[in-house]
Amino acid sequence: MGTFFQAIDDFLRGRGVFAVDAPLLGRLRWLLVLLFACGLFYGAVMGSFSGLAPGRWHQLAYSGVKVPLLLLATFLLCLPSFFVINTIAGLRDDFGQVLRVLVATQSCVTVVLAGLGPITAFWYVTCSDYGLAILFNMVMFGVASGTAQIVVRRYYRPLIRRDRRHRHLLWAWFVLYAFVGVQMGWVLRPFIGSPHGPVAFFRSGAWGNAYVVVGGLVLKAVQRLAPSPKAAFLWAVPLVWLAILIVSLCRSFALRRRRNGSALNP
Repeated sequence: MGTFFQAIDDFLRGRGVFAVDAPLLGRLRWLLVLLFACGLFYGAVMGSFSGLAPGRWHQLAYSGVKVPLLLLATFLLCLPSFFVINTIAGLRDDFGQVLRVLVATQSCVTVVLAGLGPITAFWYVTCSDYGLAILFNMVMFGVASGTAQIVVRRYYRPLIRRDRRHRHLLWAWFVLYAFVGVQMGWVLRPFIGSPHGPVAFFRSGAWGNAYVVVGGLVLKAVQRLAPSPKAAFLWAVPLVWLAILIVSLCRSFALRRRRNGSALNP
């Protein structure tokens, strides 16, 4: 167990077998271990919303298996398209290194999700609304995906230095992966399990448009939390200012890094 947690620490710090210039074989093996182990843990936490009730314990196992399955299925669906895009852009020779970065990204998402597991469990204790539980887990996946960009940029930095087109292709991967991932999550549901529905690995009538459903959930949550136009305005103003602040900080950080890069490479 100590070796496992040491591997997580080395992965987050980018050292040991997870250093950028480390051999591929040892790194890839540990990345897959982290992906499955941490994904299983957070999936089980997701399933605890309804899986702790008598006779529903197998919801924990179903949800645990589905998180690694979601990430791997989305990854495998997006990979051929991304390979074609890299080939068209003339960057096919770098795709082996790109592939290692993308696998590391999947592992980082599950590691961050595992770290967020106690927060999700606390949310379940304080909120019994199934719709809000779904939205909360979507936010947790968004936070994990955003945090994983630190690892992505660590491994992608040599590629971008070699050819700046890798930066644009990286954004293309993010958009493609997010678009497919949301729909894949809808197809593989239930991850949380409705307390009023039967426990099942796949829900009947799985196919549909995830974005329409997510929009409806967000609208219902806003209506519940802000039932009047005045309350909605009071909610919207700080959120808009927070969004402006985050964008400003990101732009400031990017400009600072650009200036530092220019100073190091006159």
